[in-house]
Amino acid sequence: MNLLKRLSQAMTRTREELGGRLRELLGTGRRVDAAMLDELEEILLSADLGLDTTEKVIEALRQRIRGDADTPLEQLIEEELLALLHGATAELRQPAPGEPRVVLVVGVNGSGKTTTAAKLAARGKAEGRSVLLVAADTFRAAAAEQLEVWAGRAGVDLVRAAAGADPAAVAFDGLSAALARGHDLVLVDTAGRLHNKKNLMLELDKITRVLSRKVPTAPHEVLLVLDGTTGQNALSQARIFTEATGVTGLVLTKLDGTARGGIALAIHQELGIPVRWIGVGEQLQDLEPFDASLYARALFEGLTALE
Repeated sequence: MNLLKRLSQAMTRTREELGGRLRELLGTGRRVDAAMLDELEEILLSADLGLDTTEKVIEALRQRIRGDADTPLEQLIEEELLALLHGATAELRQPAPGEPRVVLVVGVNGSGKTTTAAKLAARGKAEGRSVLLVAADTFRAAAAEQLEVWAGRAGVDLVRAAAGADPAAVAFDGLSAALARGHDLVLVDTAGRLHNKKNLMLELDKITRVLSRKVPTAPHEVLLVLDGTTGQNALSQARIFTEATGVTGLVLTKLDGTARGGIALAIHQELGIPVRWIGVGEQLQDLEPFDASLYARALFEGLTALE
């Protein structure tokens, strides 16, 4: 199954809600006027594009409609969404020769963070890399146990410690083990509690500092995992984690469980963080690189057009 079809399937509920309402609006044969654009604004907001993003889209459409009366409105919307998705980039540090690439995986518990770390590990192994998972979420014993199961399925090494251990110490031991064993990719799964933002920031800062003691350029990437079903709450989480650590990319999960998959655009626009990966299912292989063009198309196109 090609990527567009998989992504489109994952976003079925969003597309059906957004596309259905758009077809209802555009199928009336009405001329595109201020009233129609007001209705369109409401539809886009309902898909969690966010107020700022929606206003940018509506204003861009107003300008384009004045000079382009022939292009279908749905196509214009898709083009504007795609234009908004392009542009955000993050400078990624690179490991020195002989050093492993270190990726910090952050996010609230329940977002799919631990599963995403395992999927990234499986993908790395499939690409021929020697991968080590580090269970630095010691706040929940179940997190390390879950990661151990996933590591076994993916066929990669794991470093873990007892529940309640210092997460930074576990991260340090994990990176030390990676250097000793010759691993070239290290994925560190971290705790995701938000009830005390100060503690979260201190913990992530400490993990970052101890990693850089072993590998000066680490971490090379900080991936924030967000549950697509949480809507605008995902944007709030993104703000907090961006404050806590230098997030370089987003992973959006559970898009198949929401009709509001437009949250990617809201976060992308407000925080300037690129979406790097999309979770499209529960299996180890169900993680795909984010493609802005396919995402924009998947918001609208039906599966019959993807065969």
